[in-house]
Amino acid sequence: MAKENILSELLREGAEKIGIFLSSEKIEKFFIYLEQLKLWNEKVNLTAIKRDKEIIVKHFLDSLTCYLIMDKDATNLVDIGSGAGFPSLPLKILLPEIKCTLIEARKKKVTFLHHLVRKLELKNVTLINGRAEEIARGERRESFDVAVGRAVAGLNVLAEYALPYVKVGGCFIVQKGSQVKQLKKARNAFLLLGGRVERIKKINLPFLNQERNLILVRKVGPTPLKYPRRPGIPEKNPL
Repeated sequence: MAKENILSELLREGAEKIGIFLSSEKIEKFFIYLEQLKLWNEKVNLTAIKRDKEIIVKHFLDSLTCYLIMDKDATNLVDIGSGAGFPSLPLKILLPEIKCTLIEARKKKVTFLHHLVRKLELKNVTLINGRAEEIARGERRESFDVAVGRAVAGLNVLAEYALPYVKVGGCFIVQKGSQVKQLKKARNAFLLLGGRVERIKKINLPFLNQERNLILVRKVGPTPLKYPRRPGIPEKNPL
């Protein structure tokens, strides 16, 4: 119990450091998340980060930083290559009213996400097992207010995965380290896909003193129908 209290205070204090208040109910959900992540990580490769404090800071708090830059009137969000649910499910815990769609190609991870969503009693969460490039050609194309994606690919590749899902006027949020070396090269990809960099917000990740960049790419025009290209092409031949 003493350890749980220390970790609860770490989570609460860390969230406050980035300007976010977490109620006791939400903190409880994060601890269910922590418990299930560690339990399932023993049989499914979900994360290389295994220490409680690191999970709280590098997964939970890092995911929550997206809230600092996202449109506050957004009602639906898509997470490309969601893996163990980052950053979308921490955002869902923070914002219970938002609708979330998680797209993940690996079936074992989708199985974990189904289990986790039930454990957390989250509503309006859709889980899709499939390739983002293929699903973007269906009914979900240009239907979301916000797209996020974390540790999936290089910035110009990730843009080709994500921007086709965003409606005109919506946004794509990118989380990168202190040196955004990929940004200059990616700007051309954004333009081809109907996006434009609107804002970059620098933050320090609590307790680690690591500078991070949050990049908001505004969808200013429709994505040409030829994007995204078929699976494998974006990585082999980035825009």
